[in-house]
Amino acid sequence: MLKIKISKKNRRALGVIVLISIVALIISLITYDIKFKKPVCEISYVEFLEKVNNNQIKSIYISDSAQLKGEFNDGQRFKTDNPRIDGFKESMLTKNIEVKEVSGQYSTGQIIFTVVMIGSFAGIIIYLSKNGSQQASKEYDKMSSIEFSTQKDSNIKFNNIAGNEEAKENIMELVDFIKNPQKYKRYGARMPKGIILYGPPGTGKTLMAKALAGEAGVDFLAVSGSDFVQVYAGLGAGRIRTLFKKAKEKGKCVIFIDEIDAIGKKRDRGLGSSDESDRTLNALLTEMSGFKGNEGIVVIAATNRLDMLDEALLRSGRFDRQIEIGLPDLKARYEILELYSRDRPIAPDVNLEHIAEQTVYFSGAKLESLMNEAAINAARENAESISNFHIDKAFYTVIAGDEKKDRSNIRNIDRKITAYHEAGHAVVTKLLCPENKVTKITIIPSTKGVGGFSMNIPPDKMYRTKREMINNIKIALAGRIVEELTFGKDNITTGASNDIQKATELLVAMIKQFGMSEEIGMINYDILYGHQGITGDKLIKISKEKMRNLYNETKILIEKDLGLIGMVAKNLLDKETLNEEEIDRCIAEYREEEC
Repeated sequence: MLKIKISKKNRRALGVIVLISIVALIISLITYDIKFKKPVCEISYVEFLEKVNNNQIKSIYISDSAQLKGEFNDGQRFKTDNPRIDGFKESMLTKNIEVKEVSGQYSTGQIIFTVVMIGSFAGIIIYLSKNGSQQASKEYDKMSSIEFSTQKDSNIKFNNIAGNEEAKENIMELVDFIKNPQKYKRYGARMPKGIILYGPPGTGKTLMAKALAGEAGVDFLAVSGSDFVQVYAGLGAGRIRTLFKKAKEKGKCVIFIDEIDAIGKKRDRGLGSSDESDRTLNALLTEMSGFKGNEGIVVIAATNRLDMLDEALLRSGRFDRQIEIGLPDLKARYEILELYSRDRPIAPDVNLEHIAEQTVYFSGAKLESLMNEAAINAARENAESISNFHIDKAFYTVIAGDEKKDRSNIRNIDRKITAYHEAGHAVVTKLLCPENKVTKITIIPSTKGVGGFSMNIPPDKMYRTKREMINNIKIALAGRIVEELTFGKDNITTGASNDIQKATELLVAMIKQFGMSEEIGMINYDILYGHQGITGDKLIKISKEKMRNLYNETKILIEKDLGLIGMVAKNLLDKETLNEEEIDRCIAEYREEEC
């Protein structure tokens, strides 16, 4: 038996031809019916009887319809009212008229036309349904295939990463695991299947994963947790399975899932919940349990919120290790700055150690951005090298945004309010926290809407004491207090909104999380009430009372040295920016005048 194989393209063409043929047949039937069908004249029943008596009727068609149809002797067709009386047929036969009984009111042509129309629509629906099903299947397969960036023989090694030495040592152990899995198998050792890298944004979690793949010389398969968050049921789980299938095909490789908290959140959203996030997480858990530890495949995930991840992800056999990638300390910041200065023309008088001291709480990404902005500033001026001026300008850009060039529309009173506000922060910092460095205060507004700022840099410490936290709250409140004392209580401004936010966050953290309130005691309110912010009136009352007391204490402190704040503010109005040496000089001159 001969079998003819028709390709998909030919099948589609054949379907189009059949569809066109059906449409053409319908049009032909309609055209024939209109063109060749004889016209029908309508006559009254009285006229019909007259025609019968005059022997002008050739035939009639009797049916149950309301109209009686027939044909004259000359072939003309007619229709009239159907009398529906007994003996009508017999009376017509006696007049020598041909009588034909019709069971329905539809003609053969109409019946054929109806059948063809129904068949055509059924064929079209079946064709579109089948084609749509195939298309939907193709779309699902396409969507379930996840795209990932793969990189082999990368130039990124561990010597390209500065800081986080402990984390580097932990991850470097995996290089030998990946290269020589059989060596560890002989001792019965199992390579960690997964590693969670957690810490603040920009600290180098992705860079660590790339360096591991680069050192081991294997593929680096990078995806984001948001790639698996889909509205289609089962699509996220399908992408998980596709990712691990591709990894197994490649053999030894590093799978990197960034922002894993997008799919790995704790499953505590109510009893019986089975939404798409849970299905995706279950698929990830299943896949991680499905491959052996000696295959040379390691899964690395990154998150900023380790506390949000489901416990099933963190158990042994899934993500065996959790490694913190924290903000760099002073030594690490210097090494990072040195790393990003290697291929840049840095001026000889630039002191990277001094910059490292100024950049407390800067992440590795922020330090890279600082040096990049400084390089852009130098290139913009066609300078021979990157100087301290370019770095200072870049520092302001990273912290607050670009300086506003046109400051002509800023009122003098606004400049004065900003100067006194920022001078208040700086002077109170010097009075309460002499170990902190106030490296710069400025009243130059930025494109981000910042009217000015005061750089308060604390020393690197492992812990913060209660006294230090209270002093930081007082420093935050100082700007608003100076506004009140200088310009009047009714003339305080919205410029302290960010300060109030910081002071409130710090005070609430002391009471809720750190157990530093005698009234509340050593209770963590987040554990007691959850993270929804439900804390009760008692906490609000205690926080309000504590903030009022701190405000009054700071106000008394400022009233004693309001003249010093005024002196610093006047210098700010003249120069717009003061560095630490100039601030110290103002304080020294004021103390001499007091004596």
